Amino acid sequence: MLFVSQLAGSLLLIVPLWVWQEPIPSTGDMLWGVAGGACGVVGITAFYIGLANGRMGIVAPIAAVVTAGLPVLVGTVLEGFPPVVKYFGFALGLTSIWLVSRSSDGMTARLEEVGLPILAGVAFAGFFIFLDQAADASILWPLVAVRATSLLLIVLASLALRKRILPSRDKLPLMALAGLLDTGGNLFYMLAARAGRLDIAAVLASLYPAATVILARMILKELINRWQMIGIIAALGAVVMIAT
Repeated sequence: MLFVSQLAGSLLLIVPLWVWQEPIPSTGDMLWGVAGGACGVVGITAFYIGLANGRMGIVAPIAAVVTAGLPVLVGTVLEGFPPVVKYFGFALGLTSIWLVSRSSDGMTARLEEVGLPILAGVAFAGFFIFLDQAADASILWPLVAVRATSLLLIVLASLALRKRILPSRDKLPLMALAGLLDTGGNLFYMLAARAGRLDIAAVLASLYPAATVILARMILKELINRWQMIGIIAALGAVVMIAT
């Protein structure tokens, strides 16, 4: 599954590379992309294993909040303190991510359920931070490095574990679409990181669980519980405060 989505995402980059004729950046900037790709693979692997072994209502919010929280700390160190209103927006955004990602049964986390989602969150945060470092010099080539690194690690892991790389044929279009959307999201994140601060771009990008819940309601007819609705409203408020 991951191989097909990453391959489709890589192919999506061919057209903008050809159209924009972006010059190849320095080796250092490409290495930021390599580091981001490695973090992405570690993050998604830890996240999926955490979901398989734990409870989504625990794993998802912990990973999401760590993903959004670390870039705020790093952004403050690297770029200084943003206006106070944006910190209130960050706090509201982190709260909204937790609320939207949690289930409605009042779960409490067990110690053994915390490790993998924290690892996933740290890895995803690393992905945001490393790509932000490359965004000032280049947009597309670091993403090429991300995809190449991801594909290589996925192939090596599949060979080591003796797992098949390709899913069944009927799932190929859906996996390809996921890869195209993923790469599109990464591209817009790079543009946002170049235009502004790391913490603002990362927190806004991390609000995706709200859109996921809304789409699940529209397409899959899933119910939105009370906490998720509060989280969606909080996310909208956070966007306004952060973008002010």
